[in-house]
Amino acid sequence: MISIVEVQETNKMIREMNLDVRTITMGISLMDCAHTDMRVFNQNVYDKITRSAEKLVKTGEDLERQFGVPIVNKRISVTPVSIAAGAVHTDTYVPVAEVLDKAAKEVGVNFIGGFSALVQKGCTKGDRILIDSIPEALAVTERVCSSVNVGSSRSGINMDAVKLMGDIILQTAERTKERDSIGCAKLVVFCNAVEDNPFMAGAFHGVGERECVINVGVSGPGVIKRALEEVKGHDFETLCETIKRTAFKVTRVGQLVAQEASKRLGVPFGIIDLSLAPTPLIGDSIAEIFQVMGLEEAGAPGTTAALAILNDNVKKGGVMASSYVGGLSGAFIPVSEDHGMIQAVQRGALTLEKLEAMTCVCSVGLDMIAIPGSTSKETIAGIIADEAAIGMVNNKTTAVRVIPVIGKEVGEMVEFGGLLGYAPVMAVNPFDCSGFVNRGGRIPAPIHSFKN
Repeated sequence: MISIVEVQETNKMIREMNLDVRTITMGISLMDCAHTDMRVFNQNVYDKITRSAEKLVKTGEDLERQFGVPIVNKRISVTPVSIAAGAVHTDTYVPVAEVLDKAAKEVGVNFIGGFSALVQKGCTKGDRILIDSIPEALAVTERVCSSVNVGSSRSGINMDAVKLMGDIILQTAERTKERDSIGCAKLVVFCNAVEDNPFMAGAFHGVGERECVINVGVSGPGVIKRALEEVKGHDFETLCETIKRTAFKVTRVGQLVAQEASKRLGVPFGIIDLSLAPTPLIGDSIAEIFQVMGLEEAGAPGTTAALAILNDNVKKGGVMASSYVGGLSGAFIPVSEDHGMIQAVQRGALTLEKLEAMTCVCSVGLDMIAIPGSTSKETIAGIIADEAAIGMVNNKTTAVRVIPVIGKEVGEMVEFGGLLGYAPVMAVNPFDCSGFVNRGGRIPAPIHSFKN
């Protein structure tokens, strides 16, 4: 049983350290919306989402007032559309994206995820229709987020899909070039995607989930930073214990909000995702945590070790605070959403290659990174393949959310606005990988995947 006293203990964290519940995400199954006629399917989808999430935003706002805990976003995730719409007779799922967008606006959520496909072993007809629909879908909607899972530790990496996604990302960038290619900020390519992730842009409601569920994502980089400032100069054991204890307290706040939201909405509680997801605000940065740990800048020697410490102990603290910790849970390193990371890039301390090394131990991957709009589709596919390989071999989730900003080159700044922040365009390796990417087929799963 969680008492209000535990939440009150964190008031200082909320007021001074940017602690927030980053999102309450309602997962909704669309499996019973299936129909061969697009109009009927879309009406079923709209009706189910608006009925299920009718009170989601108001409930979040009521909980904010009652507990004094900022709940920044209210979101929805749905069954991957390539599955839910698989029976529809069509050659495009853009109308489905438009209906998702309409439903999201109707209930007042800021994002809806699930315009997604799972193609780690190959594409169905529905998968291919969805992937081909992504550029237009993200161009004509405001709140729809898309993801494609191209690999897993069990299945290997679908390199045909990787190659295709390099092209799709560039098409999406071109379709939204008047807005600094922002469509790509709503598109994630995964390896080992999870079914209960409440964070966008990669959220979808997995087929192994319940009919409807509440997942909560909590974020507190500023809280961890302040706690570590109290133990400057202490040894690594003290450092790790401090992170664990602080993560425990942060997770308990999320647990209370999740349980209350579940109770009031009459929807089962799913998981708490304790993720250190930064914002562009000063004091809410993963890079600043590295500096408190003793690094001059993110990217300095020791950064990967520091991130490994942070990620591992956040998870340990979170698991002790809730029986149902899930999603991604750990440290995110999105460049555009972290002013400390942006500063490190501008100072030359942080490169794409160093970020890739850091993804071996973080909770996501290459996230919200602006690259030159002239980058080739083969190079983007190569970046995706590298990240997918890290995820596949290490049995962890990795992802790529890169934004080739049409018309901009290395060093120029891009403004995305809101939580998406701003970013300098980063350099990519100029050497060609097309001969590798164009081989096609599937990279087999690693030997340690055979565990039966």
